[in-house]
Amino acid sequence: MKKIVSIVCILLCLQVLSAQKPSLTKAYNFFYDKNFVKAKEMIDLCAEDAKLSTKAQTWLYKGNICYFLANEEYSAKQKDASFVIQHPDAPVEAYAAFQKSVELNPNAEAMDMFSAKDAMKQLYPLLLVRGVDQLIEKDYQAAKTTLGMSMASYEMDKPQYPMNGEIYYYYAYTMEMMSDPENALLYYRKAMDDGSNNPYVFARLMDLYKSRDDRASVEQVLQKAKATIPNEASIRLAEIDYLYWIGDSVRASAALDNISANELTNVDDIVNLANFRIKEKRYDVAASLLEYANRQRPDNFVILYNLAICKYYLHEKAFNDYNNLLLNENASSQREYYKQVSDNMLQQSADFFEQARKLNPTDLSLLTTLRSIYIQQQSPKADEIDKIIKSLEKDK
Repeated sequence: MKKIVSIVCILLCLQVLSAQKPSLTKAYNFFYDKNFVKAKEMIDLCAEDAKLSTKAQTWLYKGNICYFLANEEYSAKQKDASFVIQHPDAPVEAYAAFQKSVELNPNAEAMDMFSAKDAMKQLYPLLLVRGVDQLIEKDYQAAKTTLGMSMASYEMDKPQYPMNGEIYYYYAYTMEMMSDPENALLYYRKAMDDGSNNPYVFARLMDLYKSRDDRASVEQVLQKAKATIPNEASIRLAEIDYLYWIGDSVRASAALDNISANELTNVDDIVNLANFRIKEKRYDVAASLLEYANRQRPDNFVILYNLAICKYYLHEKAFNDYNNLLLNENASSQREYYKQVSDNMLQQSADFFEQARKLNPTDLSLLTTLRSIYIQQQSPKADEIDKIIKSLEKDK
């Protein structure tokens, strides 16, 4: 009985070993049957084989298999958002495999398969999608590599589907995230020259040129943006920012009055408009805008911090109004009103600062203002905040 069991085990092991043996023929047959998952499993074995890995045919097969697999999975994802892509790096593997095939033999061919050079020209949309996913995951080095492949694919020939600068935009953004402003500027510029109508391309270019104090280039990009997307609210806000930057506050204020909050649908634009209102000391208007932004994006430090600042200034205004009426015996009801408004605004300021503190508990500017508020309120929390401040200053 033991002998029979041993023989069965040996046979099973031999079957497994046989199934795992690399075979270009099997990989091709799976591909031909459109079983791209099985085809990839087999071609990966071939690519790891010492002998087969030196053949251009192996890499041509791998490139095509990964290309068709990526197309299949990403198409399924487009039709059904709940579909989970099992081979997200298939576009990257395809491009790398085609590169390897060209290195070994630029003229390698296979029946019913793309040539390496033809396929590489077509991969840019799939590589873009993968690169953006990596960017969202904050895997910037991988995104740089993938988007670099996408750009190379896009530039090989006149693209069948123009991307209007989107590949360059995401690559430039990746460069910014990797603290490389020189390349960020270069590729935002390429995005603009490729026909981009993405307002963020123009906005980021303007900011980068401003960081260089290059007024002429900022003006050039602004005019290009206004010609390309003349009614875009974010570009109008960028123009206001530019006018403040060059010191033309009169024109900036006039342009600001021509923008209605109702025109804005993007939270970032609403926050920018609020910041301009803060610059003008229109804290009531700014607070209203930031309250809306906070409802849309409740855990944003900048929104919460600026909202707290607005509420603090509104408290100060109401408190000054209260003080101005102290000697007026006929204004007791008005005094009481301003006192209530002042106290309410101060408490709201503290509440928003506390929410912001949860997101950034070591911000000294925030903590110092919060301590001041608690001192005014005669709250024991002032001592608690004071200890935190002293501890942070000691550790600096």
